[in-house]
Amino acid sequence: MMNLIVLITAIAMVSVGCAHGQRPVSQVYVVSEDADGVGAALASGGAGGHDCQKQHEECVELCWKKKNWPYPHNKQQSGWYYERCEHDCTEEFKKCEEEQEEVTREKEKRLKFSRMDEAIDWLGKHKAEVALGAVVIVAGVAFVLTTGGSGMLILAPLAL
Repeated sequence: MMNLIVLITAIAMVSVGCAHGQRPVSQVYVVSEDADGVGAALASGGAGGHDCQKQHEECVELCWKKKNWPYPHNKQQSGWYYERCEHDCTEEFKKCEEEQEEVTREKEKRLKFSRMDEAIDWLGKHKAEVALGAVVIVAGVAFVLTTGGSGMLILAPLAL
């Protein structure tokens, strides 16, 4: 009977595994000796190289400058025309924002690696395409791309 209890206990321990969680990673990895050029390819106002807000403002301004008021309207009745410019350009703005969100999702997919050497190699070659503070997943562990005290570009464990 005692052998049966020991056997059941051993099987239970093996099948359950450790009762505590995995210890957080405490190692910092150097990606590059300097952080020069990080995020250089990113445009302000959008992750995909377009500033949607600026594009919207330019669209409205260009539309308004046309002043293509159909007969019998004139400048005194131009409120509706400005609203039309806003409406048409807002549609373009929404499309731009959706495109930027898609580009961001695609970039997030690229920041997942199975091994640390793959992550360091890719980030070193593409540092202009990523921003400081980007979260990088390596073998299921989250790291943040940041700079060290000496200006090095590093991957530090993301503490939750």
